[in-house]
Amino acid sequence: MLIVITGAAGLVGRLVRPRLARSDRTLRLIDVAGIDELHAAEEFVEASITDLDAMTEAFRGADLVIHLGGHSAERPWQQILETNIQGGYAVLEAAHRAGVPRILLASSLHATGYVRAADAADAPVLQPRPDTYYGVGKVTLEALGSLYADRFGLTVVSARICTVAETIGTGGRTLSTWVSPDDLARLVEAVAVLEGPGHHIVWAVSDNTRGWFSLDAGKAIGFHPLDDAEHQIGPATDVRADPSAVLAGAFIDAEHPLGGTW
Repeated sequence: MLIVITGAAGLVGRLVRPRLARSDRTLRLIDVAGIDELHAAEEFVEASITDLDAMTEAFRGADLVIHLGGHSAERPWQQILETNIQGGYAVLEAAHRAGVPRILLASSLHATGYVRAADAADAPVLQPRPDTYYGVGKVTLEALGSLYADRFGLTVVSARICTVAETIGTGGRTLSTWVSPDDLARLVEAVAVLEGPGHHIVWAVSDNTRGWFSLDAGKAIGFHPLDDAEHQIGPATDVRADPSAVLAGAFIDAEHPLGGTW
């Protein structure tokens, strides 16, 4: 099996790569930044996700594309447009041209950032309420994924990724939003064997005791997270998040202006 990962030099790419290693699997890593050390059965392609021809060539023969590339936080509108939105189009169009059957898109909690935490489990899939231009880019990526699934019969999963970290520190909202690297790898494995065309939006989040989100959409595609943030903190830690707050968290405070660089 050949799995291609865009944005492989970033945080999520670095965390999932060793967890996806198999003797019968090759990981083809794409990024504009170099990767210092390649593990066994890894290949590196230096290219931008906005380069349609380069993406098409890099995707040939792939069984699954994991699209992690792009800006990972807020940027001015033009940068989101040129990299995240145009890059999302190029990745999906390249996957179609190269005959890739499955695509996992890295969406984000910030596609729904203005939803109150207390309301987040009201439906397995929440309607978009982006909190930033970055969030708008993720909503657009989901829409493109839906279009390519319906128009070309691809299997596309948009994963609304929450708080990715090896450990979670002292608690707070992370007790509700944490996703472990192992659970992210479990999501990839579920998508890698998913059959049938269609677009699915799921929460990329662990099975947290104080979780805010419905896990039903993920379970419907075979994603069953096993980790729990509750087990990552000391017994005396009980820093609770405010459920009346919105999912955006710090993304909408005074220190994080719309269209800023942060």
